[in-house]
Amino acid sequence: MSENQSTNPNDYEILIRRYDNGANYASYCPQLAYMIKGTAHEEVENLMKKHVLEHIAAMTEEKH
Repeated sequence: MSENQSTNPNDYEILIRRYDNGANYASYCPQLAYMIKGTAHEEVENLMKKHVLEHIAAMTEEKH
């Protein structure tokens, strides 16, 4: 599976799952095959959004 090459952040899904009886959270982006773990829903969601934006920025830099 290849990484998504879209520069539109809305083309990237962010899936969030609670585990360990609700003590921890994980966010996963299937288009990037990347997972982030943390202790708060907002934490993992925001970190994944940041990761997606960094991925897009890196692709944009490579094109120039």
